[in-house]
Amino acid sequence: MSTTRRLNRIFAADGRAVIVALDHGLIDGPCEGFEEPARVIDQVVAGGADAILTSYGIAQRYEAELSRVGLILRGDGAATNLGTPSDGSASSLFFTVEEALRVGADALVVTALPGCEKEESTLTNLARMTREAHRWGVPVLGEMVPGGFNSGPELRGPKAVALAARLGAELGADFIKAPYTDNYSMVTEGTFAPVVILGGSKGTERDTLTNIADAISAGAAGVAIGRNVFQCEDPQAMTAAIVAVVHGGASADEAMSLLPS
Repeated sequence: MSTTRRLNRIFAADGRAVIVALDHGLIDGPCEGFEEPARVIDQVVAGGADAILTSYGIAQRYEAELSRVGLILRGDGAATNLGTPSDGSASSLFFTVEEALRVGADALVVTALPGCEKEESTLTNLARMTREAHRWGVPVLGEMVPGGFNSGPELRGPKAVALAARLGAELGADFIKAPYTDNYSMVTEGTFAPVVILGGSKGTERDTLTNIADAISAGAAGVAIGRNVFQCEDPQAMTAAIVAVVHGGASADEAMSLLPS
């Protein structure tokens, strides 16, 4: 199977994707709202998600629940939050392409952190995984986070995010996951691969939907967010609201009307 056929399991016919990230257990364990994976998977699938990004263990255990959507497997990992929360700079490749295919993955995701202390090792991970995955016709999502997950505002502006996103494409990633920032057209126009925005820490539903609408109008191809879905009062409704923005062209106000009052 080619990368294009697998990408069509993730991106809808309009070229956009609503990806719900459910890989947080690799760092946080049973974090709030994600204590019962099967329930959350059922909710976001019912809400219309195109794909789910998750861990090897969840992909293996909840194969039936995940069979209805595209599957993106987390190929790398970092230190957990049992000690000092990590910025992800010490990440390592945990799973191979063959292992991803064994659990039915349509793509792999690897995080790279340009601008952090150990950027070279994370960029090497992305390049190595991309090279190997493409031998098997498997696409790769490059999660490009300038400076690491705890970086300050100087590394979250449009120039830094645009550089990071372009770097992921230069290393061969088929699509890019990058932080939302102002002037997002600088990110999308400077990257020759589809860009989806990551969600980051939990915010309000209105702020999340507003950022998504702004990113879509600036050329983003969708979202790949987790906490801002599964930590909502109604994850199914929040997924449906995001779908309305990404695929239906709804405004944030229109999408808010789909949420419980």
